[in-house]
Amino acid sequence: MILAAPNAHGFLSPTGVEIAFVLVGLVTVGAALVTVTTKQLVHAALWLVVALGGVAVEYLLLTAEFIAWVQVLIYVGSVVVLLLFGLMLTKAPIGRSPDSDSGNRPVALAVAVVAAAALVWVVVDAFRTTWIELEGPGGTVQGSTAVTGEILFRHWVLPFEALSVLLLAALVGAIVLSKRTTEGERD
Repeated sequence: MILAAPNAHGFLSPTGVEIAFVLVGLVTVGAALVTVTTKQLVHAALWLVVALGGVAVEYLLLTAEFIAWVQVLIYVGSVVVLLLFGLMLTKAPIGRSPDSDSGNRPVALAVAVVAAAALVWVVVDAFRTTWIELEGPGGTVQGSTAVTGEILFRHWVLPFEALSVLLLAALVGAIVLSKRTTEGERD
């Protein structure tokens, strides 16, 4: 007797979106690793663009288009441009910089591996049997612009504004450091 396979989607039969999610995730993790291991600051900033762009693609694959475009506009656009602007204003070395290596790579690697393992363990343990229903009350779809905007402006206004103040302070700090160097060179 031949039994028909159930229509339920399982772990061993991934969809194309799930395969793309894993592949983009691997590229994103690889770009993040290159970001923190390269000795050239400008290359680190450019690899950060790839890593943050990969996160935006992951949001698109999760059908959270609004969050994906916010990721592109704020993080890829603003934060990386601010980082490159700060590098140019502070006259940081463009090529290889021996000053950027403190010699603590083994300790940093150990801390990173332990932190990553703890994070994976906590997330897997927390969501082991959880099923998230995308269809919310009243027919709203979780991840839609309306639901995301309501959550953002109701619960996350202060952290959002704190981030904008932090970015402004970083920009002002870069300008102040640039001015000091310029005035010191005139004397």
